[in-house]
Amino acid sequence: MRRTRPWTLALAGIATGVAFAAGQPAAASAAPGDDDVLVVLERQAVMPAAPGGRRGRRVAVERALRDHADAEQRSILALLARRRAQGLVTSVRPFWIFNGLHVVARPSVIAELAARTDVAAIRSNATVQAPYAEAGGPVPEWNVARVNAPALWSMGQRGQGVVVAGMDTGVDATHQDLSSRWRGGANSWYDPSGEHPTVPTDRSGHGTWTMGAMVGGSAGGTAIGVAPDARWIAVKLFNDRGTTTTARIHAGFQWLLDPDGNPATADAPDVVNNSWTLSSPGCNLEFQPDLRSLRAAGILPVFAAGNAGPASATSLSPANNPEALAVGGTDADDVIDPGSSRGPSSCGQGTYPSITAPGVGVRTTDLFGLYATESGTSMAAPHAAGALALLLGAFPDADADRQEGALRNGAADLGITGPDDLYGSGRLDVLAAYGWLSAAPDFTLTATPASATVPAGGTATYAVDVGAINGLSSDVALSVGGLPAAQGTASIAPGTIAGGSGSATLTVTTAASAVPGTYALTVRAAAGATVHTASVALVVPAPPDFTLSATPATATVLAGQGTSYTVAVGSQGGFAADVALSLSGLSATEGTATFTPATVAGGAGTSQLTVTAAGSLAAGSHPLTITGQSGSITHTATVTLVVAAAPDFALAVSPSSRTVVAGQSTTYQVGVSSAGGFAGTVGLSLSGLPAAATASFSPVSLTAPGTATLTVRTQRQTTRGTFTLRVTGRSGTLTRQATASLVVRP
Repeated sequence: MRRTRPWTLALAGIATGVAFAAGQPAAASAAPGDDDVLVVLERQAVMPAAPGGRRGRRVAVERALRDHADAEQRSILALLARRRAQGLVTSVRPFWIFNGLHVVARPSVIAELAARTDVAAIRSNATVQAPYAEAGGPVPEWNVARVNAPALWSMGQRGQGVVVAGMDTGVDATHQDLSSRWRGGANSWYDPSGEHPTVPTDRSGHGTWTMGAMVGGSAGGTAIGVAPDARWIAVKLFNDRGTTTTARIHAGFQWLLDPDGNPATADAPDVVNNSWTLSSPGCNLEFQPDLRSLRAAGILPVFAAGNAGPASATSLSPANNPEALAVGGTDADDVIDPGSSRGPSSCGQGTYPSITAPGVGVRTTDLFGLYATESGTSMAAPHAAGALALLLGAFPDADADRQEGALRNGAADLGITGPDDLYGSGRLDVLAAYGWLSAAPDFTLTATPASATVPAGGTATYAVDVGAINGLSSDVALSVGGLPAAQGTASIAPGTIAGGSGSATLTVTTAASAVPGTYALTVRAAAGATVHTASVALVVPAPPDFTLSATPATATVLAGQGTSYTVAVGSQGGFAADVALSLSGLSATEGTATFTPATVAGGAGTSQLTVTAAGSLAAGSHPLTITGQSGSITHTATVTLVVAAAPDFALAVSPSSRTVVAGQSTTYQVGVSSAGGFAGTVGLSLSGLPAAATASFSPVSLTAPGTATLTVRTQRQTTRGTFTLRVTGRSGTLTRQATASLVVRP
């Protein structure tokens, strides 16, 4: 057998990007001198606790994510559009699965973004390398039976009607055990690197191995997949060279929530498997917003726990993120694989992994219609993903919390009693998980509306509903958190739902001094050891205000000429008052400035600023300050007026002196240089020759910059002595001179 390493990603630190369609590559390649970064914005979306089953949940989550990103990214996208027009930005891709952007731009733009108050972090778009495999011997397929998948098959649950997704190296869709199970169509395959845009492809084999363990059939003589009647789709996370980037991973997660880019169609997968990790132990939350979005939509993110064992505290991200289900690997004797990563989790949520599953000697699909026997947590995770496909066939509206609860509570306890840092909750048993979902008392929790807007000093209310499942009759205690005491108060009445079913009201009152922003409030409901949470957003809008900007940032004129700037006033928080404009930095002797109109009415609009430089204004840069004032609110914007030197030319003669014997000739070089963009024709003439001497220029006129040869011819009777020769250049009204000496000897 071969030991399969999960794909690993090494994330770099902070660095000192416009294709918007989901099906396009994440961004253009960075040009020399560009920085390739991910920009994470400060305010992330709050996931709604939406009722209405799996489809209603996903529609509500995607709408909330898109609406939040649209609103929060307008300002930064406008800035990037201006910088792109200036040639400083190569590409920009906005994301909505998390509130952020992939930007490829000059370092000056990245520094400008880092200084913005709405930017939480800027991270480099790291590159990842492919894994490798170790050789071994064949092992029969025991794994499907070990997780009790055939027991659910006998009940008619084979994954039919369920879609699983793999985020991996791709899939060989021509394999006889996979070809008929591909969902097919443009919404069933995504290659963010753009190498294979339409046809599922796998150059490595890793993604084909993991997909076979999830949905493979029995064309090879034995059943190799846990959910053989499920359909699959895939994201080719890694390119043909075996690398990817953090931006492409974000793009892959976003595609999964809406493969066809149409929120009205229900084409997201029900299960997502990730047999890859970051490269080193520790807690890295780069993809936590993406995982939160998937969970809110009812999709439990399944991850390989990693092969960093046998040492303790070797958990890997994103598998150790609280939102992920981390799956470790066991062998045919239910013993932990030595290489399987151990806990405790570096992200602080307790034992690690979440569960274990067969991960040693797993027979599965391989490239070219072949089969392979593979090992590693990369092979363990697909068992959990396949098990979820079986369970969701029977319980289609189970949310991510219940899915995880079923896998954990149904797991066969191994090692010490109870959850531990070798086996987690135990080895996967899908039949026991089915039994837990069928019988375990539980409850649902929803809170509406998903978001409420209230000014500082105001009050908002939310409806909190608890519904009993499987005969729950226990009381459910409610609490709320997430609102800092200085920003207001939050309370739920009643604080306990008797008998496991009923409604309560969450009341939030903001302080008069509440800081504008979006606050994520978490409603917690507990019935004994069973705990569920629901999130709502409280939006405290900024008070009415306006923004002021001016373009271009710099304009260049000649003394005596004029130029114009566009001054834009934008409304914030419902601002609708008039804004008066004025300019400073240009005195009456230096020039004139006028605004048209001088007042922007209604709180939003544009004005044209026309500036004319005085004819006497010295060349150089002149900073100008535009001030917008409305009552007590004042904002400024700065532009620069550059007065360029007038077009001109200069003459130079070399050498500065020549000596010649009477009757002979000599030459000088006359150079014409330009300044201020001068490119006119200069005519040359000479004065100061001694008697009986002549001179000529070749050429007699030239376009600056350039050089002419001055030839002076003397005769025997030419006057002896030292003479000053004056070369004159004329172009229009411009006249310039240069001198040289001529010494005539006997």
